[in-house]
Amino acid sequence: MTHPRFLTRRELLQTSACGFGSLALGGLMSSASQAAGSPLAARESQFPARAKRVVFVFLAGGPSQGDLFAPKKIITENHGQAIESPVGDDGQIRVGVARFLPMAPVAPVLPRGQSGLMISDLLPNLAGVADELCLLRSVVSDNKAHAPAALQFHTGHIAEARPSMGSWISYGLGTENENLPSFMTIHPQQDERTYGASFLPAIHQGTPLRVPGNERELAIANLRDPDAAPDIQRRRLDFLQHMNQRLLQRVNTDSQMEGIIESFELAFRMQAETPALVDLSGETKETLDRYGIGEASTDRNGRACLMARRLSEAGVRFVQITIDGWDHHGDIRNALPRSCAGADRPVAGLISDLKRRGLLEDTLVMISGEFGRTYWSQDLSGTSPIATHGREHQQESFCTLLAGGGVKRGFVYGETDDFGYRPVQGRVHLHDLHATILHLLGIDHERLMYPHHGRDYRLTDVYGRVVDEVLA
Repeated sequence: MTHPRFLTRRELLQTSACGFGSLALGGLMSSASQAAGSPLAARESQFPARAKRVVFVFLAGGPSQGDLFAPKKIITENHGQAIESPVGDDGQIRVGVARFLPMAPVAPVLPRGQSGLMISDLLPNLAGVADELCLLRSVVSDNKAHAPAALQFHTGHIAEARPSMGSWISYGLGTENENLPSFMTIHPQQDERTYGASFLPAIHQGTPLRVPGNERELAIANLRDPDAAPDIQRRRLDFLQHMNQRLLQRVNTDSQMEGIIESFELAFRMQAETPALVDLSGETKETLDRYGIGEASTDRNGRACLMARRLSEAGVRFVQITIDGWDHHGDIRNALPRSCAGADRPVAGLISDLKRRGLLEDTLVMISGEFGRTYWSQDLSGTSPIATHGREHQQESFCTLLAGGGVKRGFVYGETDDFGYRPVQGRVHLHDLHATILHLLGIDHERLMYPHHGRDYRLTDVYGRVVDEVLA
């Protein structure tokens, strides 16, 4: 079984000289993980970590940064009046934006808290925790279509089936609770690659979880067998594992088979601990209200965010929450307030709840879409009034929020041009963001590798720098 490899500087120089993959069998692992013998055993970080765990809130569809966090004076002053193209001759086809009509924010965006962080009136609860936030305003990705952009945010690549961010972190650090997965994803996207392990051992893929709609629904599919007592299930599993081990001995090594064996054991252990974790009935009314649970617009997302806090507190290393509904190509003036109303209170509740429980200091919270949206309108018909317009995708620059886990509080990093299009300072590519997340967890992104098809792979591929400017 291949284990995480944290390479020394000397080994890195040897690797550079001899070519990737030359150390494929020279993996370094902690004595604790050797003793435990489990691929999910907790492992020491390479250097002192600022964060122990990550909660990633993915706003699928691409929230509009100009409407929520980064208004532009020229755009607001020229609302509805055609301007010279801020895009220039970049050879890109941009459907519905040929007129370049600036669109002012749909609601006021004002300074919040002592830090003066700019946040929209549409996010009053998030504004209440503004001084906990670190706002990146010049994040860049490489594709303007939803599927490849989302894939890159989650895996570092726009097309290939690479291990997801959570899988890499699980592979590098293991779990803090042997009875739970190291990586869980709540309401995941349909594309399983966004939480898959790819060529990493299968035990590191994300475990899908959903908020039950009623008492008969299971948060995790197939977690329990209502027709067999635990002792019968244990005997069945022992027999099955014996057969799997015999097969594994015949083929010598098979990462997928190893993952299946470990997954069966983990699933059996999860039956004892997971039901209590996903049961929110023991939470106080004050906590439920903090997340907006019980109210129509916020109940689903509130339950997801509260469940994420409970899982993180229980030792799950990486928890991912997907909140859909941010793809506003039309009528953004009416659609964006609805999206904000469903997410604002749950996400702000997550941050404030982590803080009051003493968890925010070593829990990194990340909130982002796969890209942002243009500051000028998208009018597909070419004739409709601007009040009904939406915004097109923009991967050239967008906003990402961080909180806790060793990042600066009430801090803004990065700036774009007057049209909110290209970064002019503080550019953060997704590879840089991934490198920074790993760094906060005590991992050098250049030294967490896995050998596959003759070369060593990593989350950041051959790119990425740690954004030291945002570190507390």
